[in-house]
Amino acid sequence: MDEITPRALTASEIEYMGELLEDLTNLRDSLCSIAAHPPFSLNELDSGYRISAENLLHYLALRRQDIRLLQQRLVTLGFSSLGRSESCVLPTLDIIIRTLSLLLGQPLKADCGETSTITIQDGPLLLLQHSKELLGATPEARNVRIMVTMPTESAQDPSIIRDLLKVGMNCMRINCAHDDPETWLKMINNLQTAKEEFGQSCQVFMDLGGPKIRTGEIEPGPHVVHVHPKRNEYGITVFPARILLVPEGSSAPEISNNQTVFGVPKSFLQKLKRFDEIRLLDARHKSRKWTVVEVSDFGCRVESIKTCYVVPGTPLQLKEKQRPKITAKITSVPKQPGFIVLRQGDCLVVTADSNAGHSKHLDTQGNLVTPATISCTMPEVVSQVHPGESVWFDDGKIGGVIEKVETDRFWVKIQHARPEGSKLRAGKGMNLPDSQLNVSSLTPTDISHLTFIAKHADAVQMSFVNSAHDVTLLDEALSRVKGDHLGIVLKIETRRGFENLPSMLLTAMRRPKVGVMIARGDLAVECGYERLAEVQEEILSVCEAAHVPVIWATQVLENLAQKGMPSRAEISDAVMAHRAECVMLNKGPHVIEALGVLDSILKRMEQHQTKKRALLRALRLAQNGR
Repeated sequence: MDEITPRALTASEIEYMGELLEDLTNLRDSLCSIAAHPPFSLNELDSGYRISAENLLHYLALRRQDIRLLQQRLVTLGFSSLGRSESCVLPTLDIIIRTLSLLLGQPLKADCGETSTITIQDGPLLLLQHSKELLGATPEARNVRIMVTMPTESAQDPSIIRDLLKVGMNCMRINCAHDDPETWLKMINNLQTAKEEFGQSCQVFMDLGGPKIRTGEIEPGPHVVHVHPKRNEYGITVFPARILLVPEGSSAPEISNNQTVFGVPKSFLQKLKRFDEIRLLDARHKSRKWTVVEVSDFGCRVESIKTCYVVPGTPLQLKEKQRPKITAKITSVPKQPGFIVLRQGDCLVVTADSNAGHSKHLDTQGNLVTPATISCTMPEVVSQVHPGESVWFDDGKIGGVIEKVETDRFWVKIQHARPEGSKLRAGKGMNLPDSQLNVSSLTPTDISHLTFIAKHADAVQMSFVNSAHDVTLLDEALSRVKGDHLGIVLKIETRRGFENLPSMLLTAMRRPKVGVMIARGDLAVECGYERLAEVQEEILSVCEAAHVPVIWATQVLENLAQKGMPSRAEISDAVMAHRAECVMLNKGPHVIEALGVLDSILKRMEQHQTKKRALLRALRLAQNGR
């Protein structure tokens, strides 16, 4: 083969490269100058994160500038565009500067490379190391871990955790907003037993509930219960409605969601036996029949193959040929949770009191007498909002703008709701993304949970963290309960939390184990659904620059976990999750199946991509072009 003699550079090429070299050198000087003045001494940080903090400062300095034209110029010469330089900013710049200097025959600047304490290889290795320290050892055939939220049942049924661990769970998540320490301990003990059986590791992460703002109570709906059987698409009954009759005034036993409980006189129950028929006239005066299927100490179970509407006082009649008619009345029915229907243009008053909310009241001509009203679970925020700020309810299903504020209430004009009206219920989330709320992310309840967490968990996850001060509060609280060994995970779920992520990371780096969770539920509401993709991309980039592992959370394979069938979009979302160091699955009836699918997706993607970099393994599809 003939040798190819490289040609000499033309004058225009030398000029082009010279200008590029000068721009890159100036850019490097600017990064070093900005990073030389951190908010506090990097010596205050954990020794394992000082280099990472320096790289983060360089990356933040780089992203303060628009370098898109510079990137295009670099690509035309075959250089790195700096688009994947997150984990090693200065070394990437130095390699390009050094190469250009050699091509132009210019001496290398004396300080080029001296201020960089990291190499190209160090960045990814530091991220791997920090991920292992927080999330545990990497599982077989994939680098991305899987975290699973524990259902309450896993405390009583060890097989749930055993199956999850067997299929691929690497991290257990316990949500402290639910259950209690006794239940949490049972979950952890069940995990320990399963770990010993399989010889596997699995980290325990515990979520603090945080200061979640929710809607207050609402006046209950009418005392009427709609009981109906399950029908197929042809309207044929396939499962009868299940009803539990209990003595009036007694507490019902734990029952499934598809069973309704009514109170009746105890004397009536004592006369029932299996296969008896109970006849009744429902609230519509429709004649109905219930069949007794089981009699026990706590009551009796009956079934109905027809729909009926039951209210207190509904008459019951037991009739048999061998005995006279026996009658009774329904004495109690379950309270139906109330709701407020809101439409675009409606006014909603949010109050600081604890009074039950109610729908709007109209006069006989349809004129508004009293607007719809609801309280919130954190009354202190009511006086901290301002007119013009947005407010969202129920994960963004209902939204509006604050029009007027008083010390104990504010008025919201609804701008986002279904055309037919959206139902707002008690206990639904309330987001105030534009408001600067003076609320600590560490609540008294959270602090009370830290002693248990320090004793039994590997890491604590801080919800609704908004500032570096919040991180400091958690750090100090952990020290008081001897929790310095714990890793901390910052859950980014507010706009302020996203905007303050760099300072929060630098503060968290005082500890040896740090992580970030992209909590996309509240984050989407706070930042806007249309901006969520951009926001999660920025979080991934900033955390990669800090060599901090990311947990990708919220609605991952949710349809599959809840209904047993994935949507096409959530499969693509799970593929995107491969760019994080851990993916979180929420609980659901089909979570074990979802875990298996996610495990398969992550293993497949391992061959195709790492972070933002595509890996070009040989494709079978390419062989078809021969």
